Amino acid sequence: MPSENMSLQMVTVSNNIALIQPGFSLMNFDGQVFFFGQKGWPKRSCPTGVFHLDVKHNHVKLKPTIFSKDSCYLPPLRYPATCTFKGNLESEKHQYIIHGGKTPNNELSDKIYVMSIVCKNNKRVTFRCTEKDLVGNVPEARYGHSINVVYSRGKSMGVLFGGRSYMPSTHRTTEKWNSVADCLPHVFLVDFEFGCATSYILPELQDGLSFHVSIAKNDTIYILGGHSLANNIRPANLYRIRVDLPLGSPAVNCTVLPGGISVSSAILTQTNKDEFVIVGGYQLENQKRMICNIISLEDNKIEIREMETPDWTPDIKHSKIWFGSNMGNGTVFLGIPGDNKQVVSEAFYFYTLKCAEDDMNEEQTTFTNSQTSTEDPGDSTPFEDSEEFCFSAEANSFDGDDEFDTYNEDDEEDESETGYWITCCPTCDVDINTWVPFYSTELNKPAMIYCSHGDGHWVHAQCMDLAERTLIHLSAGSNKYYCNEHVEIARALHTPQRVLPLKKPPMKSLRKKGSGKILTPAKKSFLRRLFD
Repeated sequence: MPSENMSLQMVTVSNNIALIQPGFSLMNFDGQVFFFGQKGWPKRSCPTGVFHLDVKHNHVKLKPTIFSKDSCYLPPLRYPATCTFKGNLESEKHQYIIHGGKTPNNELSDKIYVMSIVCKNNKRVTFRCTEKDLVGNVPEARYGHSINVVYSRGKSMGVLFGGRSYMPSTHRTTEKWNSVADCLPHVFLVDFEFGCATSYILPELQDGLSFHVSIAKNDTIYILGGHSLANNIRPANLYRIRVDLPLGSPAVNCTVLPGGISVSSAILTQTNKDEFVIVGGYQLENQKRMICNIISLEDNKIEIREMETPDWTPDIKHSKIWFGSNMGNGTVFLGIPGDNKQVVSEAFYFYTLKCAEDDMNEEQTTFTNSQTSTEDPGDSTPFEDSEEFCFSAEANSFDGDDEFDTYNEDDEEDESETGYWITCCPTCDVDINTWVPFYSTELNKPAMIYCSHGDGHWVHAQCMDLAERTLIHLSAGSNKYYCNEHVEIARALHTPQRVLPLKKPPMKSLRKKGSGKILTPAKKSFLRRLFD
């Protein structure tokens, strides 16, 4: 049962706190929590971008994990849809499905990844990540949606719904290049075994929704709340979607239920087999929803009731935004912006909220699958996805006793300087919201070139008025390039005159005439006395 007195505790992140920003996801494998979705591309020291979120005594450490050699590449995706999945094999007992999300370059993913653990010891965890190819009615790239797994007649099927996507290319203009719109309210069934996707249009679902709450139990999914971007409302929706999986074609039907609540970007955590707790979210634009709710699922019925709220701290009450994810076992990981008034302030402060006793078993935690809800980007304009971050924690802040957990930030490049969405010069006019491809080499990101002056820095080729042919020529070899600001400085640099090395006369060796052998010192002395 959920605890009527939920426990809220502030935690400190000892290393790489800048990794944890809105849009991340947490995965719980047998009680171990793993962080995924850092803001920025993975680093050389942790190319997987997946970290073990080790919480001990209200202290959090991020420890890098590795992938098996047969794994595919997994980009850092923010605001994806995730859920747990049980396969038929023993090795597939506990897996996570990841779909969609945003990359650090603001590109949207339409891929499905399956995460599983292949090796675990006291040193580190090894994951296997595989990509599932889809055919049929493939869902478009999106974020802020949900994916769940239903089980019917001994079979399983993924159910995908909602989210946001970029406007069609035919409607995109330079002023609204990165504008997003609600995805059509279609329900997609995804067969993870054969990779087939089928789209269903249900008359009860009229408006697109994103950042809603979804709960799956057996063959039923409940869709709760959400945000309609077209109408800019958070309707008190409550839908029940049932999926029947007979030998023939699946049957999908939807029922509108009363008793919904108005909320978006809420976090859902499971407290026992049939009960859940909704925490956080927003009820209006930039107005947090401080009420918590208990959701009970019994006898194919759903009941939603308010519960006693935790003792929110003044910082949480006064913050305009909050975000987080479900840690599993009835625990939620929350984050709020730091206080800029402080002389030394972290970007975010973090809390753990325990909604249940630590007595949940594995059957309870994997029985249902729900969306990992995160902060709604529409509610947090100060934190745009285009911003790049750099690490600011100590380089040796990982466990020194664990040789596998060494993460040296000094080895990494500063993404605030090498990111594509930067101001490269005083006259830089490349903007994330208005940029369109100019060079054929740019594809989907601005072409850049490295200025060699000083420690070097990245500049946009467009801002430097570089012709594409010149850009390709300079990028082909190891030529040094100087941007408009530093080209005069570079011309003033003079190459020092070359100093020829001193020639030392070779040592003369006394050789016996007609012999190619070098004489020994004793023979040299004998010959000198003989000829003298």
